[in-house]
Amino acid sequence: MKIALYISGLLGLALLLGLVLRSDLHGLLHAVALGGATIFWLIPYRLLFFVLYALGWDVLLRPYDPHRRLSLPYVTWIAIVREGIDRLLPVASVGGAVAGVRLAGWRGIGIAAACATVIVEVLLTLTAVWIFADIGLALLRFRSFSGVTRGGLVLVALGGLLLPLLLAVAMRYGAVFSRLERVLSHLTGLRTLARGADTLDTEVRATLRRKGRILASGLLQLAAVASAAFEVWFALRLFGHPVSVRAALIMESLMQAARHLAFLVPAALGVQEITLIVLGGTLGVPSDLALAVSLVKRLREILWGVPALISWQWSEGRRLRGSTAKAS
Repeated sequence: MKIALYISGLLGLALLLGLVLRSDLHGLLHAVALGGATIFWLIPYRLLFFVLYALGWDVLLRPYDPHRRLSLPYVTWIAIVREGIDRLLPVASVGGAVAGVRLAGWRGIGIAAACATVIVEVLLTLTAVWIFADIGLALLRFRSFSGVTRGGLVLVALGGLLLPLLLAVAMRYGAVFSRLERVLSHLTGLRTLARGADTLDTEVRATLRRKGRILASGLLQLAAVASAAFEVWFALRLFGHPVSVRAALIMESLMQAARHLAFLVPAALGVQEITLIVLGGTLGVPSDLALAVSLVKRLREILWGVPALISWQWSEGRRLRGSTAKAS
């Protein structure tokens, strides 16, 4: 897995560099100059995404946290750390979820409960991403571009939406983790995870049974992923090429879908750029401007992600020093 991540990351980086070198560098730099310092307003705007995302997870956590040990600012911080890990580290978009479970545990949330809510929240996020992609595809009116057929787009969109729904049904009515534990036990001879797997299945089923909370969390996740379309609209407006809300929604929604399909590519290097360029070409956005939008998004990821990773490591270090001091 690590080898695959490194290879895919190198290929993605090569693709990104190739796109930059083959682009109209003069047009790209001119667009960035037009944006000026105003483009940095997208940095604080991203906080809206994190708050909506945190609220969606908090809705699922609430039954396990009656005393409100997990405040909204703390859950928002976890959401920022999770994105920083998934976007900036080669972890196949799963490392952030693992860190989220650990950070929730710091405030007294049980591991099984935290795992169950993260698993369900990830399923809801995937569902939201693919619903958003289907909306973008509908707004695109299924026109073909760059040799991609209408039927292929429909199949990808429906398949992407169907997968998290099928997983949710299997987890709601089955014992997915217990079965997985039995397979692993048979292969490795280890039988120490059975109780944990049974408990996790129980908590996941309990979380999925809370239909009102599932609906509320899903709507918040959909609002979070859709909020990023403003970045496309705002950036292109600053770059002197304003587009409609419809075009911004199409570009953002299908770009997010492409990123999730390419989850093995760290930070979706190259994938994000080529998707925006292809979609931009369909919607009348020059390739250099589409690439500039992607680079703005990359800058925003770095400016949010790096401080988040530093704060996470500082918190881990402080906690470790506290444990060492108590032990001594």
